[in-house]
Amino acid sequence: MLLEMKVPSPGESISEVEISEWLVKDGDYVEKDQVIAELDSDKATLELPAEESGVIKITVLDGETVAVGDVVCIIDTSVKGESKVKSKKEEGLIDSVKTPEKKTRDLGGKKTTPLASAIINEHDISAKDVKGTGEAGKITKNDVLDLIQGKENIDDPLRKKTTKKMSSLRRKIATRLVNVKNETAMLTTFNEVDMSAILDIRNKYKEKFKDIHAVGLGFMSFFTSAVTQSLLEFSDVNSMIDGEEIISHNYVDIGIAVSAPKGLMVPVLRNTESMSFKEIEKEISRLAVKAREGKITIDEMLGGTFTITNGGVFGSMLSTPIINPPQSAILGMHNIVERPVVIKGKVVVRPIMYLALSYDHRIIDGKESVGFLCRVKELLEYPIDNLMGGDIKKALEL
Repeated sequence: MLLEMKVPSPGESISEVEISEWLVKDGDYVEKDQVIAELDSDKATLELPAEESGVIKITVLDGETVAVGDVVCIIDTSVKGESKVKSKKEEGLIDSVKTPEKKTRDLGGKKTTPLASAIINEHDISAKDVKGTGEAGKITKNDVLDLIQGKENIDDPLRKKTTKKMSSLRRKIATRLVNVKNETAMLTTFNEVDMSAILDIRNKYKEKFKDIHAVGLGFMSFFTSAVTQSLLEFSDVNSMIDGEEIISHNYVDIGIAVSAPKGLMVPVLRNTESMSFKEIEKEISRLAVKAREGKITIDEMLGGTFTITNGGVFGSMLSTPIINPPQSAILGMHNIVERPVVIKGKVVVRPIMYLALSYDHRIIDGKESVGFLCRVKELLEYPIDNLMGGDIKKALEL
């Protein structure tokens, strides 16, 4: 029996996806539920599992865009065998299997991939002029494109350029970022936070917290708690524009920006106003791992009333984060640096973090934005009284 595998619908608003990468080769035996390909939508990377066991015939190449419902491969379920790619993938012996290759042809004594052969024939190129960089000198698609586009400098082999197509997700991110700059009245206000109290708490209790809860006590639980409380006090910052209406929320769903291999992902923590430090840390860890492994779902990134992004993990001192639409504001965290500050007339050294709040001035006034950020600063600098109810051990469930 020949089973046609079609592109499943990732979500209501998604009509097409891009074949990011086939994880099996044409002609491989695959097992039911084995992940055979990764699909890029404009929101996330999705996995395509085999619907039945059998030998696969791939009909769509890497990088091609297909509509939901299109056939991308055919599985011959009458053939019995054992999957080899699956075990290698699981054991980490290979990172991926690239563009599906059928039997290679011999062009002038050289081996080529099917796609490279097609490009050579289309452009009437002599295979002897192409230098193969694949296994055993095999000519790949990029080898042919390099020749066509003149990207190899024969006189200076050290100066080379490479090109690759932007993924569907990356193109969508680029479009959204440009739209935000063009369609919002975005401003950024700044402040600084003395992180001494939080660092003291973490240094004293982080080991016990990890032993009990099996997750680290990071900065994000403090910031999420502080932002949540501030959003409930400054409702405009927790609102968004819908046409000519303003939608306000009596709950807080915070998106946490995560840098993933495919691009920026923003998984969402739901109802953070009812979450404890332990719950926040566990949920952030769970979602971050899924995002980095490309297993995050559309539903886990939809919604969100506010976003926090931490450029400090990469060493950023200061930035102006871009709003995540349709939200109206985003908080940027940065690195912690010991700086001289004046306290009660004396210069002392304290661990300082700069904060940046970018906001849509169409809905949030300057007074509201500054007041919100000052409140976040106050909560973070006095976390025991403001975020922990005066009892650290109870708040951390130790």
